[in-house]
Amino acid sequence: MQKHSVTSPARAEQDGGLEELRGDCARMVPHWAVPAEAAPAPVPASLIHGITVPPASARLVGGMSEYGG
Repeated sequence: MQKHSVTSPARAEQDGGLEELRGDCARMVPHWAVPAEAAPAPVPASLIHGITVPPASARLVGGMSEYGG
């Protein structure tokens, strides 16, 4: 049984090649625009229950300048 490779040169020529595919994709870009979705509303802290952060982890994150330390 002979297997055919999708990436074989003969198959690429039959399909038009990579450059033609890239051109086809570039022409389709405007058709793929996805409308922006509204960001979900933040959850109030009063609704967050059951989260426990160990003191050592809180100190570690608190000491990171990116997080307010």
